[in-house]
Formats: sequence, structure tokens, C-alpha cells
Amino acid sequence: MNGKLVRDRIPELFGGQATRLPDAAYVDALRAKLSEETGEYLAAFTAPGRHAELADVLEVLLALAEQDGLTPADLERLRAVKTAERGTFSARLWWNP
Repeated sequence: MNGKLVRDRIPELFGGQATRLPDAAYVDALRAKLSEETGEYLAAFTAPGRHAELADVLEVLLALAEQDGLTPADLERLRAVKTAERGTFSARLWWNP
């Protein structure tokens, strides 16, 4: 399949043909998009546009969560539980088990 998964308004804004993906293909496309957007964020890590790339990663994560039946609030609750159990990354710990 040629092309790639894009945000809903991209065809309206830039033209081109778009078709709606069936569920299984959509999840596969989201997984590929997560890799693409994460790579773009990492490549732009020191660039001014990195925050927009990080927002793209979050948008894809939220779409994947929705496919798993999770709302943003559900995802936040899961994050909070994991934070309570294991902490955050704010201490910047590098572990050598």
C-alpha cells in the first residue's frame, strides 16, 4: 500500500486522495506512525520544532489507546497508578542491575 496515515484534515489542506482504513489496517498504520513520529522527534531533539513532534507522538498514542478502548482519562489513570507504584523519571536514575 502506498501512502501513509495522516491527520484527518491533511487531504483537505493539501489535496490528494484518501481512503478510510479498516480496523486492522488502521492499527497497523498507527503502529507504523508511532515509529515514524518518534523517529522525527528524536531527529529534531535539539531543534525548535521538537515540541510539535512530541505532540504528534502524543496524538498517535491517544489514537492507539482509543483503539484499545481507553479514553485519555483512562490512560492518565493508568499512568498515575504506575507512577504511584514505580515513580517517574524525574530522578534521572540509570540502573545497573
